[in-house]
Amino acid sequence: MLVFGFSVTMLSLKQTKLIRPPAGIDPSQRREGNPNYLYGVTAFVSLGAFLFGYDQGVMGVIVADQRWIDLMHPQNSWVTGMVVSLYDVGCFIGAISLGWLADPIGRERTLAIACLVFIVGAILQAASYSITQITIGRVILGYGVGACAGGVPLYVAELSPPAIRGRIVAIEQMILCLGELVAFWLNYGFNFLETKDWWRIPLAIQILPAMVLAVGCWFWLPPSPRWLASQDRHECAREVLTRLHGSEAADLEMLEIQGSIEFEHTVSQATWKDMFTKPVLRVTLLGMGVQFLQQITGTNSILYYTPSLFERGGITNPRTANLATGGVGVVLFVTSWIPIFFFDRLGRKTWLQIGTVGMMSAMIGITVLQWHAEHHPGDPANYTIIMFPYLFYVFFNISWGVGSWTYAAEIFPVSMRAKGNALSTASLWAACYIVAQASPPIGDAIGWGLYIIYSGILETRGRTLEEMSRLFGIESRLAERSGVKPMAPDATVEDYFEDHDHEVGPSSRE
Repeated sequence: MLVFGFSVTMLSLKQTKLIRPPAGIDPSQRREGNPNYLYGVTAFVSLGAFLFGYDQGVMGVIVADQRWIDLMHPQNSWVTGMVVSLYDVGCFIGAISLGWLADPIGRERTLAIACLVFIVGAILQAASYSITQITIGRVILGYGVGACAGGVPLYVAELSPPAIRGRIVAIEQMILCLGELVAFWLNYGFNFLETKDWWRIPLAIQILPAMVLAVGCWFWLPPSPRWLASQDRHECAREVLTRLHGSEAADLEMLEIQGSIEFEHTVSQATWKDMFTKPVLRVTLLGMGVQFLQQITGTNSILYYTPSLFERGGITNPRTANLATGGVGVVLFVTSWIPIFFFDRLGRKTWLQIGTVGMMSAMIGITVLQWHAEHHPGDPANYTIIMFPYLFYVFFNISWGVGSWTYAAEIFPVSMRAKGNALSTASLWAACYIVAQASPPIGDAIGWGLYIIYSGILETRGRTLEEMSRLFGIESRLAERSGVKPMAPDATVEDYFEDHDHEVGPSSRE
C-alpha cells in the first residue's frame, strides 16, 4: 500500500502534458533548430547554478564579521566551520536524492522541488538568532543547492548537441560565478550598514531567484528529451529536440537515444548496485573521483574563508579584506567566459592538466605570502597575496570548474545517468564538507601550512551521450552478461535494430 501511494505521488509530480508542434505548423514540415531557445533554456535553468554560486560566496564575509560573531557567539573555529560545513551535508543529501527523483518525475520537476526546499532553508537562515537555528537552516537550504548543483548540468547536458556541450555547461558555470560575484558585492555593500542584522539581507535576497526558478521549472521548461524517451513518450521527445536542434538533427538523435534505451532495457535495469558493479564501477569511480578532486584542491577553502585568508596574509583592515574578496568575485565572473568560447576546442583531460599546474602554482604563492606576513607584519609587500587567489580562480575556471561537471555529466549511459550524476555530485559535497570543516581549525593550528597541503593535493569531447557507454565498454560487458550481441564500436543504431529486432521484440520507434 505504501509503495502504491509513493507511485501515485511520483505520477502526480511528473509532467504529463503532450508536447506537440505549435499551432499552424505541419508536423511533417522540416524545421530549423533554434539556438537562441537552447541558450535561453540553459540560461534560465542555470538560476540553479546561480543559487549554488551565491551560497558558496555569501557566508565567508558574514562569519568573519564581528557583529555576527557577537550575536551568535561561536565557541571556537570548529563551531564556525560547522556552521559553514553542515550546509555541505545538506548538499550531499540533496545530490543523492537526485538519483531517486530525477528518473521517475523528470529533471525539471526535481529542480522545482529542490527550489521549494531551498526557500524554506533560506527563510530559517535569515531569521536565525542562534548557531543551532542558522545551522538547521543551512542544512535544509543545502538540500536544495545540492539537488540543483547536480540536476542543472544533468538537464543541460541532455539538451545539448555534442559539439557545443562544453559551451553549454560553461554557460552554467558562468552564471554560477555571477552568483558568487553578486554575493560578494552585496555582502560588501550591506556590511557598511550600522545595524548588527545587516547579514540577514543578503541571506534573504536569494529567496527571489529560487521562487522564479521553481515556477519556471514547473510550468515553462521542457522535460529532457532523453527522459521523455525513457518514459516511452517518443513524439514528445522528438518535438523538444526539433525545437532545440531542428528536424534533421532530431531524427538522428532520436535513433541514437532509442537505440541506447532499447539496448539498456534488454540487458539491464539500472539499480544502485549496478553503479558499483563492473563494468559500470569504473565509470562511477571516474565521475566521483573527478568531482571529489575538484573540491579537495582547496577551491572552497579560498571561497568560504577569503577574508580570513587575506587577514592571515597581512591585510588587517576588514574593509580592505572585504574589498579584495569582492575582487575574487569579479575574477571568477570574467574568466568564466573563457570556457564558453574555448572549452570545446581541447580535450577535457588537457584542460584539467593545464588547470592543475596553474592552481598548484597559486597555492604555493599563497603559502609563501602568508609565511612572509607572519614573519614581517606590516610590510606593504604582504598585499601581493591578493593576486594569488585571483590567479587560482583563473586556472580553476578554465579547467576543473567546467571540466569536472561536463565530464561527470557525459560518461554515464541513459539508464544510469541520474544515479551517476547523483553519486558524482555527492562526492563533490563530501569533499566540500571536509574542506569547510577542517580549514578553520587547521588554519588556526598551522597557519600558512594549510596551503602547503592544498598545493600538494593538487576524453570525452565531441561524443554523443549515447556513445559514452560504448566508449567505456559498458555495453559490451552488459551484453555479454545478458547473452545479447553488443553494438560494435563503429556500428550505427540502424545496424543494431536490424540485428536485434528478433531479440528485443517490436520496436518502439515512431
